Amino acid sequence: MRNLGRITIAIAFSILFGSAAFGQSPSSQTADIEAFKKTAPKVYIDCGMCDIEYIKTEITFVNYVRDRKEADVHVLITTQSTGSGGREWTLHFSGQNGYSGLDDTVKYFSNQTDTEDDVRKGLVKTIKMGLMAYVAKTPIAGRIAVSYAEEKKPEAGADKWDSWVFNLSANGYFNGEKTYKSSSFGGNFSANRVTPALKIKLGLSASYDKNRYDYGDTVIRSDQESYSFSGLVVKSIDEHWSVGGYLSASSSTYGNINFDLAPAPAVEYNIFPYAQSTRRQLRILYKLGLRSVRYREETIYLKTRETLWGESLSVILDVKEKWGSISTSLSGSHYFHDFSKNNLELFSVVQLNLFKGLNAYVLGGGARIRDQLALVKGEASLEEIILRRRQLETGYNYFFMFGLSYTFGSIYTNVVNPRFGSSGSSGMSINIY
Repeated sequence: MRNLGRITIAIAFSILFGSAAFGQSPSSQTADIEAFKKTAPKVYIDCGMCDIEYIKTEITFVNYVRDRKEADVHVLITTQSTGSGGREWTLHFSGQNGYSGLDDTVKYFSNQTDTEDDVRKGLVKTIKMGLMAYVAKTPIAGRIAVSYAEEKKPEAGADKWDSWVFNLSANGYFNGEKTYKSSSFGGNFSANRVTPALKIKLGLSASYDKNRYDYGDTVIRSDQESYSFSGLVVKSIDEHWSVGGYLSASSSTYGNINFDLAPAPAVEYNIFPYAQSTRRQLRILYKLGLRSVRYREETIYLKTRETLWGESLSVILDVKEKWGSISTSLSGSHYFHDFSKNNLELFSVVQLNLFKGLNAYVLGGGARIRDQLALVKGEASLEEIILRRRQLETGYNYFFMFGLSYTFGSIYTNVVNPRFGSSGSSGMSINIY
């Protein structure tokens, strides 16, 4: 595996079609180019967050296909966040057909301050490097020149921030019409320090929403506000075990929470090594928690404050392969003072490449809810129900989506035509954050 974040060799690729065809007429030059392109590897880019059209424009020495089974090279691109707020892009190159057994994995690291253009340029450079092993086995390799210039490595200096990364953000949103007005404000602050041995993540957030509805002589106002703090400290034990703890504090008008403080030590075991986390994870997370909570109004259990002990167990599966991806989490929790006060949640996203041209996805989740301890005593008004100004009693919630996509016709997708807007890209992607 090559870690490109540490490579100090800059590589530039250029297709020498023009120089090789010197002295030929335009028609014969075009025919020559097309003849060589027919021998180029067929590539399928499997990435839901990449600028596919830019990749096609910048890398012209391969043929792009719309179906993975038609490809000679399947490029699966996965990402995960880095401690500095950037992203680690892992590119898995899998050879197929005449390239079977020729596989490789390379990495690219983008910084939090990189622009979208910086990121796509760095990603294109990484894809070019990974494709060279396949292009080298075709006649088109004779038309590619590889040049490199060794860069002088700057002297390593002390990190005055000691790996800490801070972020501040604020936002406002306003919209309205004759009978309706809405405004919202929010702000966030985060401080993160991530090293191989220790991860610390701290966050503060606040939001305020205000809505006004005019109905004849009647004016209805709906205001909501919430504040929260979250903290996480995780110590790495080995390739499978981690220990740490959570600390949260929150206040919410919707949830009837005046102040809620909840520390929770935790332990996690990953069936797969953490080094494989971009492709597969099967994590089991156990938390033992304490909640000290004060309510804004008296609850249906006649409480204005209480201290609660509880525990939770979560199982999280994430798999990304050429045939598709699966992301599933199952979590259960309960309070020790009354085991009937419990909660069970399931969430799943499944995307499958069933066979040539046919893709399917299923997305859904639900919860069995028996732990609504903060519900306000008394009946909710019609306004509170319609405008969802306070939490209501329920025994469950759920959502479900599904879809199919079938594509047929030419297997090639080399041409990019941006006139009258983007022409889009082939395939299907589902991004859940």
